[in-house]
Amino acid sequence: MLTAATIEQLKVGLRGPLIQQGDADYAEARKAYNAMIDKYPRMIVRCADVADVISCVNFARENDMLLAIRGGGHSAPGLGLVDDGLVIDLSPMRGVRADPQARTVRVEGGATLGDVDHAAHAFGLAVPAGVVSTTGIGGLTLGGGQGYLTRKYGLSIDNLIEADVVLANGSLVKASDEEHEDLFWAIRGGGGNFGVVSSFLFRAHPVHTVYAGPTLWHMEQAGEVMRWYRRFIPQAPEDLCGLFVFLVVPSGSPFPEHLHGKTMCGVVWCYAGPLKEAEEAFRSIRQFGPPALDLAGPMPLPTLNSLFDPLVPPGLQQYWTGDFVNELSDEAIALHVRYGEKTPTMLSTTLLFPVDGAVHRVGKDETAFSYRDATWSATINGVDPDPANNERIISWTKEYGEPLHPYSAGGAYVNFIMDEGQERVKATYRDNYERLVAIKNEYDPTNLFRANQNIKPTATV
Repeated sequence: MLTAATIEQLKVGLRGPLIQQGDADYAEARKAYNAMIDKYPRMIVRCADVADVISCVNFARENDMLLAIRGGGHSAPGLGLVDDGLVIDLSPMRGVRADPQARTVRVEGGATLGDVDHAAHAFGLAVPAGVVSTTGIGGLTLGGGQGYLTRKYGLSIDNLIEADVVLANGSLVKASDEEHEDLFWAIRGGGGNFGVVSSFLFRAHPVHTVYAGPTLWHMEQAGEVMRWYRRFIPQAPEDLCGLFVFLVVPSGSPFPEHLHGKTMCGVVWCYAGPLKEAEEAFRSIRQFGPPALDLAGPMPLPTLNSLFDPLVPPGLQQYWTGDFVNELSDEAIALHVRYGEKTPTMLSTTLLFPVDGAVHRVGKDETAFSYRDATWSATINGVDPDPANNERIISWTKEYGEPLHPYSAGGAYVNFIMDEGQERVKATYRDNYERLVAIKNEYDPTNLFRANQNIKPTATV
């Protein structure tokens, strides 16, 4: 039982605001990115600095409160919020500092991909990360970090040099290859199970302008396109990444009016090699088909990373599922086409992210991220603004994902699944799961950090 005096003691020791039920800004503060999630925290602290984070961790532990950590807030299952608990909201901690000499970028835990792009791009640098600029770097990285630069430069975790972590006991430690090596291994793919990461230090790469954009084909070509795509991507140069997609073409620019509302398939490309070689790299792509629409061309990387932001604003109804995929068999392609052409709403989509190339050059036991041998990471996203369509988008996602699962590698990218049960979490980490449990036993034996895709310590199993 929390007393007013206990809460006031926490409040006066904070630099950031403490928001409670009944406060004027509570309704806005508790909103989830996914409007399908409706949770009522007891209090939300918008942390101004690491000291605020430590105070909140200590308060939650000492008062036996359920604790959640929210960075950018893009969690589809709403893991950054809890009912009747304490939310550590890192969104005010968005500082980013690029060092062009060292080619590194220091990022606070509440920063978004857009924040990182803005700071790094000024020096012609980029951190391999996601595909939507409003995505929080924290959750993205801790799950692995897939994006347009994955084939060339690896996952976000493959470019992580060190991290500052607030542990369950309230201490602040540095995790790297030299300090707390086991913790560093675990946070590279193990999610927020081990502490609150207040700061990341990334290795950056010389990427400024890329040759990128979508090419679309009519649905009657979808089977042929997918068979070509499964051959093309594994053999393509690592400078080139292509995300396969089923979509309903949005109304408005840059899409021509005659395609608006049509269900189509396509690939969103990113070529990060020398621009003078881009046309040659795209020659075979443009010879195939040809596409019904080709919008690929030179653009700054931050432009590409924000290209689809207008389609995924906060406040939509969302239901996701996903799988890692080694091969796209003819049977799997037939299922993709069958359900892809039934994409239920304008904002629903299916995506295949290539995770080969540089990802494969890291061993599956070198980080917690296990699926180093996968070729794609698939996600099926039922999305719509209207809650009246929830049954429709959930049914489509499940009916699509369940028959496809037997053709998968077994587990899923941890950032692409809803609350799908403990066996699903174990399948995500495969042989790495028991080592993660051992590290959880060491750093969080009481499972304070459990509002996540949870790795349960032995004492609470």
